[in-house]
Amino acid sequence: THTNTYYLRTFGHNTMDAVPRIDHYRLSAAELGEKLIRPSLAELHDELDKEPFEDGYANVEEGTPAGEAAATYTSDSKGVVKFGWIKGVLVRCMLNIWGVMLFIRLSWIVGQAGIGLSVLVIGMATVVTTITGLSTSAIATNGFVRGGGAYYLISRSLGPEFGGAIGLIFAFANAVAVAMYVVGFAETVVELLKENGALMVDEMNDIRIIGAITVVILLGISVAGMEWEAKAQIVLLVILILAIGDFVIGTFIPLDSKKPKGFFGYKAEIFMENFGPDFRQEETFFSVFAIFFPAATGILAGANISGDLADPQSAIPKGTLLAILITTLVYVGIAVSVGSCVVRDATGNVNNTIVTELTNCTAAACKLNYDFSSCQTGCHYGLMNNFQVMSMVSGFAPLISAGIFSATLSSALASLVSAPKIFQALCKDNIYPGFQMFAKGYGKNNEPLRGYLLTFLIALGFILIAELNVIAPIISNFFLASYALINFSVFHASLAKSPGWRPAFRYYNMWISLVGAILCCIVMFVINWWAALLTYVIVLGLYIYVTYKKPDVNWGSSTQALTYLNALQHSICLSGVEDHVKNFRPQCLIMTGAPDSRPALLHLVHAFTKNVGLMVCGHVHMGPRRQAMKELSTDLAKYQRWLIKNKMKAFYAPVHADDLRDGGQYLMQAAGLGRMRPNTLVVGFKKNWREGDMRDVETYINLFHDAFDIQYGVVVIRLKEGLDISHLQGQEELLSFQEKSPCTKDVIVKVDYSKKTETDTSIAFAPSSSERTPTLHKEEDEDGKTPTQPLLKKGRHFPPFCSKSPSTPLNLADQRLLDASTQFRKKQGKSNIDVWWLFDDGGLTLLIPYLITTKKKWKDCKIRVFIGGKINRIDHDRRAMATLLSKFRIDFSDIMVLGDINTKPKKENIAAFEEMIEPFRLHEDDKEQEAADKMKEDEPWRITDNELELYKTKTYRQIRLNELLKEHSSTANIIVMSLPVARKGAVSSALYMAWLEALSKDLPPILLVRGNHQSVLTFYS
Repeated sequence: THTNTYYLRTFGHNTMDAVPRIDHYRLSAAELGEKLIRPSLAELHDELDKEPFEDGYANVEEGTPAGEAAATYTSDSKGVVKFGWIKGVLVRCMLNIWGVMLFIRLSWIVGQAGIGLSVLVIGMATVVTTITGLSTSAIATNGFVRGGGAYYLISRSLGPEFGGAIGLIFAFANAVAVAMYVVGFAETVVELLKENGALMVDEMNDIRIIGAITVVILLGISVAGMEWEAKAQIVLLVILILAIGDFVIGTFIPLDSKKPKGFFGYKAEIFMENFGPDFRQEETFFSVFAIFFPAATGILAGANISGDLADPQSAIPKGTLLAILITTLVYVGIAVSVGSCVVRDATGNVNNTIVTELTNCTAAACKLNYDFSSCQTGCHYGLMNNFQVMSMVSGFAPLISAGIFSATLSSALASLVSAPKIFQALCKDNIYPGFQMFAKGYGKNNEPLRGYLLTFLIALGFILIAELNVIAPIISNFFLASYALINFSVFHASLAKSPGWRPAFRYYNMWISLVGAILCCIVMFVINWWAALLTYVIVLGLYIYVTYKKPDVNWGSSTQALTYLNALQHSICLSGVEDHVKNFRPQCLIMTGAPDSRPALLHLVHAFTKNVGLMVCGHVHMGPRRQAMKELSTDLAKYQRWLIKNKMKAFYAPVHADDLRDGGQYLMQAAGLGRMRPNTLVVGFKKNWREGDMRDVETYINLFHDAFDIQYGVVVIRLKEGLDISHLQGQEELLSFQEKSPCTKDVIVKVDYSKKTETDTSIAFAPSSSERTPTLHKEEDEDGKTPTQPLLKKGRHFPPFCSKSPSTPLNLADQRLLDASTQFRKKQGKSNIDVWWLFDDGGLTLLIPYLITTKKKWKDCKIRVFIGGKINRIDHDRRAMATLLSKFRIDFSDIMVLGDINTKPKKENIAAFEEMIEPFRLHEDDKEQEAADKMKEDEPWRITDNELELYKTKTYRQIRLNELLKEHSSTANIIVMSLPVARKGAVSSALYMAWLEALSKDLPPILLVRGNHQSVLTFYS
């Protein structure tokens, strides 16, 4: 036996690793007070920094603070009202579905369409609502449902764009529906007053007075709390059920006094006569359906108060679907009953009884000894003429009036509660800025009192001034738009095949939901075509607005899931497509390091990759592995957001490696997916290469060799001011200010001299976050002088109207660097892009400038092409190039043939080059052979005398080309030039770097381009 109690503990309570529990998956601590969090992977996996300790307890036992918090919450939440599925959903849905239509229009529909088609009308409406109910149940059981009803369901499924659009109009529709139902109630009361000669003013003003008083009373019930509102709904439901029962009982006790009005009790003759349709006054099947369908709506009454339900996942499916079933059976039962008891036309005249048998009377009434043949015009009774048939048939007519009151008031009360709840949820998500004040809730039930007041004012306004006959079809269409989107949400979520779509409610089908969405759209046009168009326009307008505003929310919507699925499927399809020259796109891997440190590099590359090709920002993290690995995930999210914020259509790809070359190789081999892989390496020019460690130069040049080895193209970008602004802390504010104001001399920043900007390579080097902290470091400006004054910490306020700042401004070099960093974000004026296409690399040198000119900011720039040629055939070479460019369909403004490229450069330039490379020469002739070999082995970048002599002609060519560039292209916006290629193992890194320096120094922005010598241009169709 083990006496150690350690072994007697419950499994999971004696380990730091946590056992599965629901608390770890909660989004908030609302139900347990203090939120419980599982141990992070780092806590379980990382090495211990401190003294070892016994494996702790990750799982809460009895008596812990979290357990006590849960107990406290339970005791505090006793006053919160939460409804079950009957009181919260079933009752509300039944009351909302059973409206005035049940009592005053259903009999007329039976008269027009007949019993058969009336049942079909009810059935069609039920199909739409049942499919919507199934879809609602599926969404409601796919995770915890909060308050917000239809808005919450749609927004969390389809995203904020659809949710925000439908949420606003659905809340508004419910608010106006309050006015509609209240006016229906007021009209019934005024009719009673009119019959008894008790009008207060006149009919219209009496409706307004009664309506205003009614909506105030309903507001009082709502504000009193959901518990009082629920009790009122129960009372109204009881009255409604009694009214329906009153009608049913009345059908079995026909009185002789009612026969002249067309009521004879259940008769087979009447059933047969009323079974078929008898459309009159231009009515059709669809017009009758349009009149009935609003009576079937109201199925979201329970879902609209989802936040007040004890278990919405269980309550919404059970309550909604059962309510649809019960109300449909009642509608069908009443339609069949009234169609079997009452004839279509009756005079109401007791003298219309048949004394002698008539041979020409075939109507059912004739067989029952009544002649209503005179009823072709002017009759006031029967299914076709009397809207109060149910009252006439009932056993106690006042109870039917009470039922009408109950139906209108219950629907008004449900809408008055729903609208603020939906609007409150919408405002909490801050989809529409400016509505935040309506998000506030009061009391334990978080009642939206401000929303109640707003709904009251909207309802009161429409009661007093609105033309409800015009607004009614729009409101019906708003409800139908919500139903359509709920159905579409289920289809969309199923189509996206997201692993997160796992509804507990299984009785749904994605295709049936799609049919339901289509049916809802069709019904919208059947009810009222112009209202349907208006609804579409409003939803589309709100959708575009929310899309444009891009609310900062992430709900894991099916829209996101489908975007991923489409991208995955298209990527897989693309993998099966063979490369073709006509479809070539420059897909660039840019060695940016932190993307925000070299904005000019990104903007220039973005100019020819935007909407054309892939752009991947590579960032190599070096230094201690543990620190670098932690930075990878944080930097990934941080810099991807930065790219999106700056409207860069690019991806950020960080890697950790022991050195830069390894990191570059990892990126070139692994970046991308299938055919969506980089084919061009882009780097910034290593500006201060002579002042740093030459091993960095060796690594830099080896990246080019590695790129060529795996058939990449290479682009080197140089700005004479440099590219790297990472030493300017707060560069984002500076760049933003640069764009907004031409005067930036007084912008105050902090310069971090701890960063060695001499690299300026746009190579991804990030030692660690700790090594990037600001410290003082010596840096030289353009003239090689050290700044005499330290630069002060950045101020977040910039001087308006170029007023002088009391603090020290940027030095001249940094100011020029900032200017250069934003130059490619601005619209380029009428200038030239000079293309020095000296060597045929497959056409990449020509394709890149062409793509740049297709962008809006560069459209005013013209392409000038420079080529090498012989002096005695310049015209021939120009015509040949013009023909080639014409076949490539590339516009150009001029072609210049340079016949003097091989001319020896100026002596002073040769001398300057020799002076530049002097520190990097091996001078093996001055050393013993063994010492020279040893030095070359240790420092492979050194330039040998033999190498220098062997490549003398190529060296002179680079110097001469720089002279020609200054002569012909000093005013160009950018220069695109063929990149010289150094033979691997033959040309040292120092010599190659010197070539690039000599070629590109003191020039406008220049791109040195070398394709992989496979054609990227073609003139074949």
